[in-house]
Amino acid sequence: MYDLIIHQARLPDGSLHDLAAADGRIAAIGRVDGPALRTLDLAGHHYLSAGWIDGHVHCFPESPIYHDEPDAVGIACGVTTVVDAGSAGADDIARFRQLADSARTEVRALLNISRIGLATQHELANLADVDLPLALAAIRQHRDFIVGLKARLSGSVVGSNGLAPLALAKTLQQQAGGLPLMVHVGNTPPDLDDIAAMLDKGDILTHCFNGKPNRILDGQARLRQSILGAIERGVLLDVGHGSASFSFEVARAALAQGIYPRTISSDIYCRNRVSGPVFGLAHVMSKFLALGMPLPRLIDCVTTHAADALGLAGKGRLEAGAAADFTVFDVAADDALLADAEGGSLQATQTLRPLAAIIAGQIWPTREGKLSHVFDL
Repeated sequence: MYDLIIHQARLPDGSLHDLAAADGRIAAIGRVDGPALRTLDLAGHHYLSAGWIDGHVHCFPESPIYHDEPDAVGIACGVTTVVDAGSAGADDIARFRQLADSARTEVRALLNISRIGLATQHELANLADVDLPLALAAIRQHRDFIVGLKARLSGSVVGSNGLAPLALAKTLQQQAGGLPLMVHVGNTPPDLDDIAAMLDKGDILTHCFNGKPNRILDGQARLRQSILGAIERGVLLDVGHGSASFSFEVARAALAQGIYPRTISSDIYCRNRVSGPVFGLAHVMSKFLALGMPLPRLIDCVTTHAADALGLAGKGRLEAGAAADFTVFDVAADDALLADAEGGSLQATQTLRPLAAIIAGQIWPTREGKLSHVFDL
């Protein structure tokens, strides 16, 4: 007896398959028959992928600056797994985990290297708050919840400390057994060239397409040599759209040079979810679809690539034995004017519309899905 059979799902490559889930895992793919507690027939009309992973959100409800509810940025947006990017440090990671455990969305965290997390906008201005033994103890206690580290390397965050917080983050990374390290870039100092020089294989550079002076492009709109070298070393580019960190101009120039994001994330929280320009992961993905990114590559950025970058074992894949997490979505014909974070706009003819998040066989329709006959369950 399967828990769920999904019939005639259209995969991102256009092929049609049935899938079956049992005990929270994918049990079969291809032509599936047999008894099931629940069946869902997509009739070849709707797309299905492995569950979307948003690797940069802010969903610690008690964070004083950037906060949201996990399910508001997760299943309500068709996202099955969210990774909070540094809202909590060692002082409050236990409380965040307690709250996250009640969410329907799978929640993981990147631990802010500052013990106070995002209690202020300048959490790395006082190096006394970067307590490595305390952070390491938190990682060991919550190793199944903490999947990586977060360091914000903007001048407004680090104050006069320059690159010192990044050096401490790299030390903590080594002590913690090589956890993924996500580094935020914004206003200078420190300079992006100096940040990039300290990054290693598997490190994640978020806000990679920001339009600020500390962008990945030089004065001639060519990729900086420091970023090219970092990519060649295995550093990963993450979008992290956010309220102020995405430029169509930068993204278009980068894509024209063959520089694609490895992962696409939203940097969503309550204000930019409601008022934009983020709204949801699908909205961010739609911007890359409008920029010409092929659908299979786009979906990889929020499934396979995201799972690999953040060490999410069993996530992000449509294969037997993987987690039975799925996202059902449409690619809708839609004349939409999309906005970046710099005042730029882009006319789209198609947008992604998430219909449901499916986690361990449980179906959670989005608002769009609730309006669809497919999910009259």
